[in-house]
Amino acid sequence: MLPGLEPVDLPADAIQVGRIADAWGLKGWFKVLPHSADPEALFSSKRWYLQPTERGIATLKPVFTGTQLMRIREAKVHSDTIVAVAHDMEDRDIAQALKGSRIFIPRSSFPTPELDAYYWVDLMGLNVVNREGIALGIVKDLLSTGPQTVLVIEHTDTVEGGEKTLERMIPFVSHFVDDVNLAEKRITADWQPDY
Repeated sequence: MLPGLEPVDLPADAIQVGRIADAWGLKGWFKVLPHSADPEALFSSKRWYLQPTERGIATLKPVFTGTQLMRIREAKVHSDTIVAVAHDMEDRDIAQALKGSRIFIPRSSFPTPELDAYYWVDLMGLNVVNREGIALGIVKDLLSTGPQTVLVIEHTDTVEGGEKTLERMIPFVSHFVDDVNLAEKRITADWQPDY
């Protein structure tokens, strides 16, 4: 077992927020590839849950199994990347051995978003309806197009006499999105099914 890691169960509300990219420097620091352009969750939690790299990445061999708790001493932005160091990990070889490990943080540890701001993970799976109450589909993904985010909505439609799963995209901006109700798992949009 690597120093600084402790076998634990993955919290039920854990969300994968990034992965360890590589060692950084000589004193146990490592680079992190976040899954979000705004990695506040990485900075807000001092308890990261690691799982081995996924199978299929042949060049990376997991050095641990199951879920491991890593207690973070410091995480920060450095140049154009995020770097972090854990307690009891003061060696480049240990940091290098973690390369590819997936980082999870409990959703309950995320900072509270500002008013009318949402974490993408909270929007996934929400039903989308228009102002008339017509179902437009379910949010399956979000795309960042630079200045705005776009909801990728999956819906079923009859095409050539059979049912087919299709996608529609709605810009996630106030001009088109009237309301996000997380409690009712619903987004109301100014959008028509034939757009």
